[in-house]
Amino acid sequence: MFHQNKNIFDILFKAMPEGVIVVNNTQIIVAANPSAEKMFGYNTNELNNLHLSVLIPKRYAVNHNRYFNTFIKNNNVRKVDHSSNLYGITKNNKEFPLEIGLNPFTVNNEIYVIALIIDITTRKEAEKKIENLNRDLDKKISERTAQLNNTIKQLKELNINYKKEISQRLEAEHKIKIALKKEMELNELKTKFLSLVSHEFKTPLSGILTSAILLGKYHSNQHQEKRQKHIETIIGKVNYLNNILNDFLSIERLDSNNVNYKFNTFNLSKIVNEVVYNANMLLKNGQKINTPNNTDEFVLYQDEKFLELALSNVIYNAIKYSPQDATIDLEIYKKQQNIVFKVTDQGIGIPEKEQKFIFKRYFRAENVLNEQGTGIGLNIVKSHLENLGGNIYFTSEENKGSVFTFELPINHK
Repeated sequence: MFHQNKNIFDILFKAMPEGVIVVNNTQIIVAANPSAEKMFGYNTNELNNLHLSVLIPKRYAVNHNRYFNTFIKNNNVRKVDHSSNLYGITKNNKEFPLEIGLNPFTVNNEIYVIALIIDITTRKEAEKKIENLNRDLDKKISERTAQLNNTIKQLKELNINYKKEISQRLEAEHKIKIALKKEMELNELKTKFLSLVSHEFKTPLSGILTSAILLGKYHSNQHQEKRQKHIETIIGKVNYLNNILNDFLSIERLDSNNVNYKFNTFNLSKIVNEVVYNANMLLKNGQKINTPNNTDEFVLYQDEKFLELALSNVIYNAIKYSPQDATIDLEIYKKQQNIVFKVTDQGIGIPEKEQKFIFKRYFRAENVLNEQGTGIGLNIVKSHLENLGGNIYFTSEENKGSVFTFELPINHK
């Protein structure tokens, strides 16, 4: 669809809420979307053919040329860095904080750099407010602690039973520590979640935007292969974002006990064939999936959609963390009143010291931190399985592979 209608790329470019600027290797701006123009206070097309330095505060301009030339020379993608303190300057000389992701690309032997720019003024203000709130909270805690200490002192003076008073004091201190610890853990979890969502969404969106822009530059038939490659990139990243959203929705429903399971009778071969068909499109070079021949033997009364989700998650993980030319084995068999699914891979495995955390929400082992992922898929699968009377477990050895096994009743009661 994208290569048949150039207008859609202009729509995507103009509709991006983040600022997008494209410069050539001499730092001349060749394109800027409306969000970027509005962000820096310029009129439509006013930024075109201007030097990039007009958007950079003078105190940073001295070193910027050196940084830009080094970036062009290295030709590396620079992801959004949340720890950097970067600033831009508007047409009326007003500075504002921002985050920038850079991606070099070449068209007709000319080097360009596309920049994804986010105005984080609101976030910085929010962070300042949070700092003030934390300071106020510390003050209130100190005041409450002082009040508590005063109460304890009065209890010591009035309470005849000294041991009972000591016990009350210790209990009060313990409750305060527990409450503070829970609050810290909650804040840490929220921060981790927001950081995870920001990273997992921005990286695919940047890739989609880059591929969409490049698609608009390929017009002749001889570029069909390149167009197809970018189309596949867009489709893959959109599906990835869709899966993340589905995972987050599943978590919300699980946490709120708002899961509605739909049970029906179906042949297992239908689910297996569909999951394996979709998985085959994700296989790396030389990878293959061995499937059993006995799936027609099993007729289940279960939640069909959930079973597909669980089997897909385990098989997709096996593909993702296995090298090229690896084999993934799927076994299915009956165990008393349960149906058992066993997936064996030849992947990177899970470090022994981290195996006890593998079903924890948002947890990711140290050897997969460079891979895309949210760390919530297995947590969702385990929660659903337990709700349906099933279970999931695994064995794994680092650099040798993993075996994930899950089972659930053939007939839900």
